[in-house]
Amino acid sequence: MRSIINPSKNRFKVLLERSLRKTHSINIMCNCEVEYKGRAVSHLKMGDRVVLIKPDKTVIVHQPSGRNPVNWMPAQAHIKLEESTLKIESVNPREFMKIKFNHVHVFSSSPLKDAATLKQVGSEADMAKMIYDNPRLIGEFVPASMEEQTTYGFIDVFGRDYNNNLIIIECKRYKAGLDAVQQLRRYVEKIKKDKSKEIVTGIIAAPKITSNAKKMLEDWNFKFVKIEPPMYLVPDKELQKRLEEYET
Repeated sequence: MRSIINPSKNRFKVLLERSLRKTHSINIMCNCEVEYKGRAVSHLKMGDRVVLIKPDKTVIVHQPSGRNPVNWMPAQAHIKLEESTLKIESVNPREFMKIKFNHVHVFSSSPLKDAATLKQVGSEADMAKMIYDNPRLIGEFVPASMEEQTTYGFIDVFGRDYNNNLIIIECKRYKAGLDAVQQLRRYVEKIKKDKSKEIVTGIIAAPKITSNAKKMLEDWNFKFVKIEPPMYLVPDKELQKRLEEYET
């Protein structure tokens, strides 16, 4: 890929400074070297990268592959171009980054606008509320509270069965593993001690569970209940079951 802008020439400086003044979203596809000091110290030798500068002065450096940035600077950074080196400084916390441009392949900027707020459902908190509002999903269960606090964290759903035995429910939106079972056990043991109860049932509510986690549950006399997180934003037609999904 050939360079279309010489970063050492005044044209690049004019384009960049004009875009910064206008608080545009800036995209620089380039060959560059990156030095960073702050949360750690790093040096990235020359290579092709994508440098993004957002209107709030967040700076992100991406390599050609992977979803995570190789480096970034938080919003409201001070940005200054000296010859072919972009100097970025963040005051709080104290961080510094230098991007030395060898070639600039593509430079673009635009006044992007976005006033939308992300709507997200299907979290573990949503699962807990769904169970609290629909206790029959668990079976013989009478909910008492959500986010019950212990010294080990917050219990997702807390309640009793029809025999007045305490029940603790730990929700996982994805496949539950050993860590979920161990977390549940800590809650159960804590509640047993705090409330002087010999019988406290632990339940993992999740779409799936690993085989070793299920074995651990059984060893500790806990239970697994298969529950999918609520998906209120998914169109109804996507939620409808196919004929082969129904049990016979």
